[in-house]
Amino acid sequence: MAGQLLRVSSLATAVFASSGFYLYHRQLDLNDLSVVRFGRAAATTAVISYDYLTAFKHVEYGTEEYGVLISKLSELFILFEENPQGAASLAQVHKAVLHDGRTVAIKVQHPKVQRQSSKDIVVMEVLVRVVHWLFPEFSFMWLVEEAKKNMPLELDFLNEGHNAERTANMLAHFPFLKIPMIHWDLSTKRILTMEFVDGGQVNDRDYMKKHSISVNEISENLGKLYSEMIFVHGFVHCDPHPGNVLVRKCPQSKKTEIILLDHGLYQILQPDFRLDYCRLWQALIKGDMSRVERYSRRLGAGDLYPLFACVLTARSWTAVSAGISSVPVTHSEDVEIQTNASLYLPQISRLLNRVPRQMLLLLKTNDLLRSTEITLQTRASSSSFISISRCCIRAIARHKRSKAQSRMRRLQISLAESLDLGRLTMYEMFLWVKSSMLVHWLAALLAFLH
Repeated sequence: MAGQLLRVSSLATAVFASSGFYLYHRQLDLNDLSVVRFGRAAATTAVISYDYLTAFKHVEYGTEEYGVLISKLSELFILFEENPQGAASLAQVHKAVLHDGRTVAIKVQHPKVQRQSSKDIVVMEVLVRVVHWLFPEFSFMWLVEEAKKNMPLELDFLNEGHNAERTANMLAHFPFLKIPMIHWDLSTKRILTMEFVDGGQVNDRDYMKKHSISVNEISENLGKLYSEMIFVHGFVHCDPHPGNVLVRKCPQSKKTEIILLDHGLYQILQPDFRLDYCRLWQALIKGDMSRVERYSRRLGAGDLYPLFACVLTARSWTAVSAGISSVPVTHSEDVEIQTNASLYLPQISRLLNRVPRQMLLLLKTNDLLRSTEITLQTRASSSSFISISRCCIRAIARHKRSKAQSRMRRLQISLAESLDLGRLTMYEMFLWVKSSMLVHWLAALLAFLH
């Protein structure tokens, strides 16, 4: 078995990364199956040539849009930095200044990506079929299917711009969220021009300390954003790796902001799926095992529902059974999960082939958010569970109101929703008072000891 795992490790990494079993960032180790994450394999090209990573001055060898933009640089900008601010597999970003003085970020798609991507998917499909032929217990066709579906969307920068605007409008009630404004008159399918917004990466604790940004506040607000997207709206930004989530102090208000970038990869959740997912998370938080089984099965897990619950929460079955909100995360639990994870590789492969395709990007998103919590050392905080609970209550109540036949019934549903949210707020206040008192007692104890 060990020999088989070694030979398929290049593909097995995708499974482990999406499972949430591997929880820590480490130095690159080719023997560590958590190095490569499912999302990057499913959402970007598998092979990117070196000449894609050239500076903007070489872009004229690409498509017509590049040549047009190059020839009009002086007309469009008073300053254009040829050296990119950042480069990734699909594009690189340049900083420029418009004639009216506004600073913009220009995302330019690498030459040949459009042509290369289809070849890469073919190669990926061949490799997946070969692995399945050699080792029938491993089936990764879901990876190919997701790549075929998501690649064209990520290569269309106009689609990315529309996603950004939709999310900005959808989450406008969060004052801490900043999504750069799109300049449509300077954008095409392969060039996206947007407002330039600077900040530190969400996992950069040194940057946060230097700029007096609270890691707990960032972690809590990030949880609110994604709980709202997943459970209430079902329109989910699925690439929250640190390069796409920045933090800063707003120059005008001096308040902490989260900047959400790269809106090419989104998942739209179907209403029935989203509501079942809401109810599953409510059951996981409370430790209601009959409902955990029921809604896991409805989401396609079948008799693998215990594994599904562990994959979804990155917690042991003992913690899941007791209710993940009531059992603190411990180092021994993490070690147990990492030690036993390789034993479940065939079952994980079966599980990922069973669940709806919508679930795959959610698993990847959970994994990336969990990694950020680990880096910020806020994983043990209860704020994420409170945000999930609050959004689940709202989502289910809204659904019930839409089905209600009378005004009285809608009023009853709204009243029950208000009571549930009120109890949750009181519980949150209790936790805050409890932690404040604990801090006060510790301070008094330290003062006494000294």
